Amino acid sequence: MLMQTEPTLAELEDSAAFQRRHIGPSAADQNSMLHALGQPDLEALMQAVIPAGIRRKRKFELPAALGEQQALVELRDVAQLNQVMRSFIGQGYANAHMPGVIQRNVLENPAWYTAYTPYQPEISQGRLEALINFQTMVTDLTGLDVANASMLDEATAAAEAMTLALRAAKSASRSMYVANDVLPQTIEVIRTRARPLDLQVVVGPAAHAADSDHFAVLLQYPGVDGGIHDFRALIKGAHAKGAVVIMAADILALTLLAAPGELGADIAVGNTQRFGLPLGFGGPHAAYMAVRDALKRQMPGRLVGVSVDAHGNPGLRLALQTREQHIRREKATSNICTAQVLPAVLASMYAVYHGPQGLRRIGQRVHAFTAILAETLKHQGWKLQHEAFFDTLTVLTGAHTQAVHAAAHAAGINLRRAGADRVGVTLDETATRDDVLALVGAFGSARGLRPPAENLFDPYAKGVATRYPAELARSTAYLTHPVFNRYHSETEMLRYLRRLADKDIALDRAMIPLGSCTMKLNATSEMIPITWPEFAAIHPFAPAEQTRGYARLAAELEQWLAQATGYDAVSLQPNAGSQGEYAGLLAIHAWHESRGDTRRNVCLIPSSAHGTNPASAQMAGMQVVVVACDASGSVDLDDLRAKAQQHAERLAACMITYPSTHGVFEPRVREICDIVHEFGGQVYVDGANMNAMVGLASPPEFGADVSHLNLHKTFCIPHGGGGPGVGPVAVRSHLAPFLPGHAASGDAGKAVGAISGAALGNASVLPITWMYIRMMGAEGLTAASAVSILNANYMAHRLAPLFPVLYTGDSGFVAHECILDLRNLKDSSGISNEDVAKRLMDYGFHAPTMSFPVPGTLMIEPTESESLAELDRFVDAMVAIRAEIAQIEEGVWPRDDNPLKGAPFTAASVLGAEWTHPYAREQAAFPVPSLRAHKYWAPVGRIDNVWGDRNLQCACIPVSDYAVDSDVKGA
Repeated sequence: MLMQTEPTLAELEDSAAFQRRHIGPSAADQNSMLHALGQPDLEALMQAVIPAGIRRKRKFELPAALGEQQALVELRDVAQLNQVMRSFIGQGYANAHMPGVIQRNVLENPAWYTAYTPYQPEISQGRLEALINFQTMVTDLTGLDVANASMLDEATAAAEAMTLALRAAKSASRSMYVANDVLPQTIEVIRTRARPLDLQVVVGPAAHAADSDHFAVLLQYPGVDGGIHDFRALIKGAHAKGAVVIMAADILALTLLAAPGELGADIAVGNTQRFGLPLGFGGPHAAYMAVRDALKRQMPGRLVGVSVDAHGNPGLRLALQTREQHIRREKATSNICTAQVLPAVLASMYAVYHGPQGLRRIGQRVHAFTAILAETLKHQGWKLQHEAFFDTLTVLTGAHTQAVHAAAHAAGINLRRAGADRVGVTLDETATRDDVLALVGAFGSARGLRPPAENLFDPYAKGVATRYPAELARSTAYLTHPVFNRYHSETEMLRYLRRLADKDIALDRAMIPLGSCTMKLNATSEMIPITWPEFAAIHPFAPAEQTRGYARLAAELEQWLAQATGYDAVSLQPNAGSQGEYAGLLAIHAWHESRGDTRRNVCLIPSSAHGTNPASAQMAGMQVVVVACDASGSVDLDDLRAKAQQHAERLAACMITYPSTHGVFEPRVREICDIVHEFGGQVYVDGANMNAMVGLASPPEFGADVSHLNLHKTFCIPHGGGGPGVGPVAVRSHLAPFLPGHAASGDAGKAVGAISGAALGNASVLPITWMYIRMMGAEGLTAASAVSILNANYMAHRLAPLFPVLYTGDSGFVAHECILDLRNLKDSSGISNEDVAKRLMDYGFHAPTMSFPVPGTLMIEPTESESLAELDRFVDAMVAIRAEIAQIEEGVWPRDDNPLKGAPFTAASVLGAEWTHPYAREQAAFPVPSLRAHKYWAPVGRIDNVWGDRNLQCACIPVSDYAVDSDVKGA
């Protein structure tokens, strides 16, 4: 009889259940993998992989892990510390209704939120179509020629427009003029960005923008105070002096007002948040940038364009500056390497669902309610700052100002504190008649007036007169493409979203083994809280007493991330990894200046570094000096010392990645840090590979001064097709005073100003990371890092006999990723790493990272959340592909006509009447038997990248308008 021991209470409560679900390989699977590697246990493998001098010594302390339900209950308690009130604050943020069909089928759908940036376009056609819809929406509404696939937020979009204008302007001036009715947070971020570039920012009335020479002029349309002005004459005057004109425009207002392009603007920027996204305490939201045609090749960020595939059919791809940081490095136009893709998809689908008539009706309703409110307030005796407006009123309240705020607060309403003698009110899509009555009542109460009668709206039954200038009324059509005029029933919309999702490979379908990108499980329990009203419905400039939940969430996360990394202080403000890099370098720069070292502006960067590193250094006003790497891919210490000594008086920083970009733990990283410190510099360690270190190694322990983290990599915020992200910056104590400030937090006077529009950046996705850490605990996070290393070494071990592993550590092991060298295949078979990447699509996999950091290679990072079965399935696919390559090497298939050169295969190409290839249809479609039961079909064949850039088309137009035929491929 089998004897059973009674489980303990702790075992029954099972607080580690989530850890087992997050970490893919079971204990038995781990033992099997360790046996294959010749290691007795996981700790022995860690000792072999991580140099002894690098192993973490400081104790890793976090609250004990909770189960999923307990963590949700605890986070609900945190959320309820926030007070949800009706916010009519405006200032660039407005309430909006997200249609349920979009919330359920995009925001809450892992087919959308677990997708990766569409570097492999053939398996990204769904999200690329959604993004080209976004671009079309923006170009139509702004009246400009080209829009990108979204920016991080409106403030940083305006700052990017500033540097774009600096490159493009005919004026030699180093001064930018900013109208004083531009959003305050935008002015704050622009000042931060301008300072290290020695640019002057002049703030004053818009009317004086053309009075003197400036390389750029920034105008707000409508202004933060609601005013609407005809800028045509002003823009002509600015152009006459060689300035580039940037207009920050409200996307909903453009459904009724003349477009910036019609008024003469060169660049338009703004936020699409009010197209269906919640306030979310400031983010994530998709900002936009649109430019006139002459500026399109200088525009930062991602750009989706139309090309053709191998069969002459249209296909979408990233165009022009795709990953330009990795090519142009410090000469890149921006350090942004991604976008706010998921928010951009949501905003674009809002436009698809409502269509042009629906959007115009929403804009008209908002304006009508605002006009009714304005007339009623005037009847009460109030004066308005502007008689022309769209959705925002600035009411001159004089001595009654505090009384108005108090009455509004008592009614559960937040208004904008526009000054000591005025109050701002911004209406939005969600405003109701009851809201208007409550607002009228609050203003009336401050004067001792009776509450308004419910028949307030009766005089407007037959129409409401518009209150914006007639000469600025929109006369041009927008959103005329069929996609914006077809899917207005929920049935049609539901099916459209499903069709797009089915075109893509996301993490819900298969492993995404991208090296350096860390595509791991984004658990459902982590995602649930982001739609809670207590997080989603909070305005970023709501009073502090209403945001105590966010304050606690941020404080706990900062403390936990400091524990996870070993640093002393953390800022959560950076809303992307690139912004975290930038913030870290600004902290270093400010620290040097505080010590009187104003000459220190040289940044040493290894040749293998991520391309965002040199781009960020340039943005921070630093001069990049490249340090060589040795044959093993490690930093060349002799070259580092020579260059540190050469630039000793000006050395500001050195940026390295650890584990290295080549996927190994460099044993001499302490020496790197010591050399830099010896010559007066600070060490920045890129946190992109932190997933290999949490609980195992600590950057400040081996000499680092600052790092950024990618919460969308190591700490489980989903990539969402290329965004949103969060890139916190973590520092040692001496740099803590130089973390980003923000006026909304009461620290606008800090040495480093705001780098994001909101004080907490992409705040509403922070609960995801909170849940992940709370459910994993210190033990679980450490185990995740260890298993990520185990998975990578297991794959390297199995693949090395077929595809040599390019770099390993002294013990023969890799860190969390490995680089497969495919360069010899070019000579033996004519096959490139790109051919292998495309062929993997036919096996149902997303390709690994191609040609970074070494051309002709594939870099694989399996992460800890992939099971042994999935690892083996991927290895089996690579084994089968290597066998196909052998057929080419042996002459069975020609070099120019084989399954790898033909990949990926669409269903139409395999089922066509003619088949002239020397291999069977079955070989093309079902190279392994398991695919017969579960097959992903690429929606397009291999896309022609060169044709797409030569024939740039970045908006969705009818397919019949494309010149697509058999001759196109050779164009």
